[in-house]
Amino acid sequence: MNDRRNLLQLLLLGGAGATLGALPAFAKTFEVHHSEAEWRRILGPDAYHIMREQGTERPFTSPLLNEHRKGTFVCAGCALPLFASMTKFDSGTGWPSFWQPLPHAVETTTDNSWIMTRTEVHCRRCGGHLGHVFDDGPKPTGLRYCMDGLALKFKPA
Repeated sequence: MNDRRNLLQLLLLGGAGATLGALPAFAKTFEVHHSEAEWRRILGPDAYHIMREQGTERPFTSPLLNEHRKGTFVCAGCALPLFASMTKFDSGTGWPSFWQPLPHAVETTTDNSWIMTRTEVHCRRCGGHLGHVFDDGPKPTGLRYCMDGLALKFKPA
């Protein structure tokens, strides 16, 4: 009886943790993968926190906010091209924003952290957390891909 009670408590706590965003939204093997130590070395502490721990950077701190040249924004973890510069716009939120990713560049999952439901955006090749997508963006898509600048690098054309 005690074992059944412990199992039930574990299942309830796990469900509550997933609801609050404390547990990973999914378990998937990605094309590019590294050990946690390798990711820390590749990304550095701030980008590691964002990309591997679903953190965020302070608004209005990314140098990419003022990046207006022609080129491509790529994943800081694996260099996969993610966004064309022509889809970047000033959302006024303090994070680099785009109205559309490149084809087959990103994937999304449901993020229930912060006691709300949002749509998390991650790199489809390495799984790195990039930010979130919202439905208050400009035409033609009406979407706002609100990305952490430390999760991106810019490659000029």
